[in-house]
Amino acid sequence: MAAAWPSRPAVPEAVAAQLLGVLWFMSVSTGPWGAAAAGGEEMLKCEDLKVGQYICKDPKINDATQEPVNCTNYTADVECFPAPNITCKDLHGNETHFTGKELGFRKPISCRNVNGYSYKVAVALSLFLGWLGADRFYLGYPALGLLKFCTVGFCGIGSLIDFILISMQIVGPSDGSSYIIDYYGTRLTRLSITNETFRKTQLYP
Repeated sequence: MAAAWPSRPAVPEAVAAQLLGVLWFMSVSTGPWGAAAAGGEEMLKCEDLKVGQYICKDPKINDATQEPVNCTNYTADVECFPAPNITCKDLHGNETHFTGKELGFRKPISCRNVNGYSYKVAVALSLFLGWLGADRFYLGYPALGLLKFCTVGFCGIGSLIDFILISMQIVGPSDGSSYIIDYYGTRLTRLSITNETFRKTQLYP
């Protein structure tokens, strides 16, 4: 009569399934997929909201300089308020559910450096007293002003050229500052191309 081998204790299928599930969860939570999932759950910062999810107030303008009151190093900031039912991290890093009235973040805007030279005064001097060099004296170019005074505005030709250059804001104050112009007035914005400028591919027929 053949002797029977000793039987091993059977492992229930339910226990094996649970063990496989635990091992799978640990591999996912510690692997690259788990890191991505954890990163996706991080709360969005309010300054990273898309356009239309927040509204910013107009800057408070200084009457004397016609620039934002907090303009420093060509940069100012405005208060921005996330839209109602938006949840994000405010400027203090706190997770907040906004109703549309709470301050979410401050958005930087560009501003200009001014030093007391008025655009209206410069244009008026160039128009009426340009032949005496008053416009150049006002903007800080005494040598050119004296030369225009002695030559009666280069016989009128120099006065006309200066009037065009000052009116187009090509000639400005000698110290490199900008004209004082109404904040919502006729300001000249110069466009430039840099390495960050998006260049659209030209299609020719």
